[in-house]
Amino acid sequence: MTTPTEKNHNKHLDLLHDYKIHLVKHIEILERMDKQSEFAKEWNKTTIKERKEEIQIIDKILKNLIRF
Repeated sequence: MTTPTEKNHNKHLDLLHDYKIHLVKHIEILERMDKQSEFAKEWNKTTIKERKEEIQIIDKILKNLIRF
């Protein structure tokens, strides 16, 4: 039987993973826009870079918390 703390921990891990999936989909959309427009490519460059860094951080957090 899981404790309330374990349930809460798992719930937050799930939320973090869902947010990571959302970011991946968002990056895919931005990259598709980049292929259609040179203006969009310049506009989205920093956003894509920031989101990819955010995904790396989330991956590190998830890996460390899963071991916990």
